[in-house]
Amino acid sequence: MDWPLTLCLMLGGLVLLLAIGLPVAFGFIAVNVVGAFFILGGENGLVQMARNSVQSVSSFQLVPIALFILMGEIMFQCRLAHRAIDAVDRVVTRIPGRLSIVSVLAGTIFAALSGSTIANTAMLGSTLLPSMLKRGYHPMLAMGPIMGSGAIAMLIPPSALAVLVGSLAGISIAGLLVAGIIPALILSALFVAVIISVATLRPQYAPSDDLPEMDLWSRWQPFLVHVVPLSGIFVVVIGSLLAGLATPSESAALGCVAALIAAAAYRSVSADALMTAVMETVKLSVMILFIIAASQTFSQILSFSGATRGLIGLIEAYDLTPMQILLGIILILLFLGCFIDQVSMLMVTVPIFVPLAASAGIDKIVLGVIYLLTMEIALLTPPFGLLLFVMQGVAPPQIRMRDIYSAVVPFLAAKLFVLALVVLFPLLGTWLPAQLGR
Repeated sequence: MDWPLTLCLMLGGLVLLLAIGLPVAFGFIAVNVVGAFFILGGENGLVQMARNSVQSVSSFQLVPIALFILMGEIMFQCRLAHRAIDAVDRVVTRIPGRLSIVSVLAGTIFAALSGSTIANTAMLGSTLLPSMLKRGYHPMLAMGPIMGSGAIAMLIPPSALAVLVGSLAGISIAGLLVAGIIPALILSALFVAVIISVATLRPQYAPSDDLPEMDLWSRWQPFLVHVVPLSGIFVVVIGSLLAGLATPSESAALGCVAALIAAAAYRSVSADALMTAVMETVKLSVMILFIIAASQTFSQILSFSGATRGLIGLIEAYDLTPMQILLGIILILLFLGCFIDQVSMLMVTVPIFVPLAASAGIDKIVLGVIYLLTMEIALLTPPFGLLLFVMQGVAPPQIRMRDIYSAVVPFLAAKLFVLALVVLFPLLGTWLPAQLGR
């Protein structure tokens, strides 16, 4: 079978199965079964598929996925982040769009503690959004910062999806985990700049709501009690990586221990909270492992059929520069992000884009950061961005989907700007990993 026909049949079959509502992992497994039988050699191909699946999920490199998810769930279920939001609210004062800036700062802090975009957005939305709307904030400055900063959890460690990208694309997981820190901080700073600019130019979008006068200790004491100690969790995870004292798996395990100690210190641990955290971790981890198992066989079928090499050869025949190839990859990922979820984007494109980027000499870490940024943008891209629907779920009934779409536009523009910065100045993504020697 010619490779163009193989590629069209596999991708077409996958699109059809996803269109009728089959879960992503099962859609890929169904396509893999057919592909393994006809391309890898009948029953031997099916045996090879089973062997690939076992080997792909037996890798010790995947341990951080479950541990980072567990760490975030402990933080979320024990409600440590809710206290941190109240503490941040006290220290931000006398600035236009104060509550919007609180949502960005709190979202960035919780992103560095949870690694979950959904939990981050849902928590900020349920905690801050009602108060902001009640005080007369425009929906753009109420919902936009929450969705924008909620999605940062995709980029900043501990990000389980960064581990998934690294494992599927053959990128250093430790390097990729720290590579997103600088772009994430730039994003947060840009969000604050957008909020201050809009609130200054259009004061009616963010009515003044400054806190009552209080002494310095009353203002900062909750921050010192409820935020600074929690930052120790981030220091434990990232500090152990940067110092070379721990592998990603070990740093994730240390993060879980630190989260448990913090929850116990705040007397927030309960058997129900821990059981819920464990069960949610199991659900998400099993889903991700199914996806990884399916992805390995999908990649092997495309490679064995000659589709990967044929497509790369076809692109190379046009004599494109590495920058042109990278821009083409970004445009395709942004387009796919409008219609399919992040994991599907990974599974469809990694088998093709990673060899293509390698042949063009594109740095793997840069490619990994671009994947994370484009997937983060996809979370907020109409019509099917996941966090748009999370926001709809926590917003009051009078908020329409059109309001949510318009609220996210300035923050999407900021993310696209940071994506352009990473393309133009790759050092933004590679400098920190270089300190690790990755």
